[in-house]
Amino acid sequence: MAISYYTAEGLKKLKDELNDLRTKGRTDIAKQIAEARDKGDLSENAEYDAAKDAQGLLELKIAKLEVVVGDARVMDASQIDLTKVSVLCTVKIKNVKNGMEMKYTLVAESEADLKAGKISVESPLGKGLLGKKVGEKAIVKAPAGDIEFEILDIGM
Repeated sequence: MAISYYTAEGLKKLKDELNDLRTKGRTDIAKQIAEARDKGDLSENAEYDAAKDAQGLLELKIAKLEVVVGDARVMDASQIDLTKVSVLCTVKIKNVKNGMEMKYTLVAESEADLKAGKISVESPLGKGLLGKKVGEKAIVKAPAGDIEFEILDIGM
């Protein structure tokens, strides 16, 4: 996996989720397995099999999250180059075709929240905007066809 950049808040959420899965999640699964085991013959116990499957999925999720957290870095806002679009920049863009203006902050995939104006740098729009400067045009490949945006402003 590649290094991903997060806000301090976003990385804290990931770490909290990981801690919750390691503690509460594992405890809950252990209880489910114990309850199913108490019901008798394990060879014909569907609850036991389901609990073991859930345990496997939980451990897989924990392992993946550990990799993500291990490769995560907090982006220092003072080090962001505001001459071009990059992670954690807020960019104001205009759809060249219809003149509609939008404002988005580019964030890591797990922090993306369109309602809050946060889009992933991995999204087609995020990829199209990265590295562009004010006044440049970005062509974004969308299912409906290419969309052209003009970069109006870059800030924090």
